[in-house]
Amino acid sequence: MTQTSLSPRAWAELVLLSLIWGGSFLAIRTALDEIGPLTSVLFRTVIAAAVLWPVILLRGIPLPKGRRVWVGLFGMGLLNNAIPFSLMAWGQLHIPTGLTSILNATTAIFGVVVAAMVFADERLTRRKALGVGLGFAGVVTAIGPAALLTLDLTSTAQLAVIAGTFSYACAGAWARIRLSGLAPLAAAAGMLTCSAAIMLPLTLMTEGVPSLALAPATWGAILYYALIATALAYLLYYRVLAMAGSGNLLLVTLLIPPTAILLGALVRGEELHTGAYAGLALLALGLSVLDGRLYARMVRV
Repeated sequence: MTQTSLSPRAWAELVLLSLIWGGSFLAIRTALDEIGPLTSVLFRTVIAAAVLWPVILLRGIPLPKGRRVWVGLFGMGLLNNAIPFSLMAWGQLHIPTGLTSILNATTAIFGVVVAAMVFADERLTRRKALGVGLGFAGVVTAIGPAALLTLDLTSTAQLAVIAGTFSYACAGAWARIRLSGLAPLAAAAGMLTCSAAIMLPLTLMTEGVPSLALAPATWGAILYYALIATALAYLLYYRVLAMAGSGNLLLVTLLIPPTAILLGALVRGEELHTGAYAGLALLALGLSVLDGRLYARMVRV
């Protein structure tokens, strides 16, 4: 992972990104009070893509061209948007937003595992194995070992969210194989366009034609997670990546859950069991080990 120093500006934008994404969990759950999970994803991808394309044109960023590139973008739309967005939205119908955000942090854990399986230069070192082990221990603790032995709506919803994070991890490997060299914002817009094309027929077949006659609170939630937490977040994400490096971006997965947990408690009165917080602590430790800097200090000591 590329490491660079975190300047005050980089820290500020990293925290801002975590607040934006932390708020997205509450926004999605609010929208789900009136619309279905697939409809929520359709709105998200269509609106975000519609916003990003003008930005790309104004900046003069080269557009994606060629069958191979668009096949790659279609795969990204499926793995990075359609599958995880849908699974997590459905999961949020049955589990608290804060718990969803905690389980979402396993994306980095699965990312290491998938990369080790696919790429020769991403082998699972002792440090990475330790981080992955701690991360999975955190997942089991957050879900609750007993829940893994039962198949009710709550446990199934938690597994759906985890499956969504695994899809994110597969998307990371897919992007490295199929989309290297493509401008990040062009890749994001193309991916969202493809995911919208995937979600449209699925939504029409399962949830019907989306209604536009929605409550103001629902539209506010949709516009937040589509415009702010998707379109704007992509712009901010790549700014932070350029300033702070990919390794430091791991920190955002640790900063998101506190925001989501707090908003879920204040707005929806949600409460998490003690195991969820213990699981978050183990996940944080695992991600810190994967980051490498904490592990290096421990080894030196």
